[in-house]
Amino acid sequence: MSSIRKIIHLDMDAFFASVEQRDNPAYRGKPLVVGGDPNGRGVVAATSYEIRSFGVHSAMSCYEAKKRCPHAIFVRPRFDVYRGISTQIRDIMGRLTDLVEPLSLDEAYLDVTGQPHCGGSATLMANWLRQAIFDETGLTASAGVSFNKMLAKIASDVNKPNGIAVITPDMADEFLSELPIERFFGIGKASTKRLHEMGVSTGGQAS
Repeated sequence: MSSIRKIIHLDMDAFFASVEQRDNPAYRGKPLVVGGDPNGRGVVAATSYEIRSFGVHSAMSCYEAKKRCPHAIFVRPRFDVYRGISTQIRDIMGRLTDLVEPLSLDEAYLDVTGQPHCGGSATLMANWLRQAIFDETGLTASAGVSFNKMLAKIASDVNKPNGIAVITPDMADEFLSELPIERFFGIGKASTKRLHEMGVSTGGQAS
């Protein structure tokens, strides 16, 4: 019996903003900020993909977000709604495995090792999960599939939004050697800048 684990990292795409765009058609395709008052001291809680090219991101002040994208739409967060949808998504995950490790309202690890669904294929299970979530909530998710949590989490970001990536054991070394250093978990902007100054821009150069 194989001892290789099968881990899925499921990450909802721009979760809070996508819920608002789902529930209000006027917001779809528009630069959207979920957060506080742009004329006050509010903070950006989440953004739609349409506004990210303006350099707007979570934890930024809403005032700064408004400066960078004057035509942005600002909506207040509805955390009770987000929690309800998150519970619905967790229930869908539970159809695949009891081994679900939530990380936040919009992401979780699933250990599907030894599960019989989809012929035991973690990739097919991840795609089934993404489709089931879309069918039942109208929201898209991205997934990463690998043999450990770190790689599954990295993989889930590769083909965002609404995509999937798989890193098998025989792919891992090459994948990590070519991965931009800023994509490694725990390496922030300051560390990335220092490493770039040292001539390190990929995982392979750091090894």
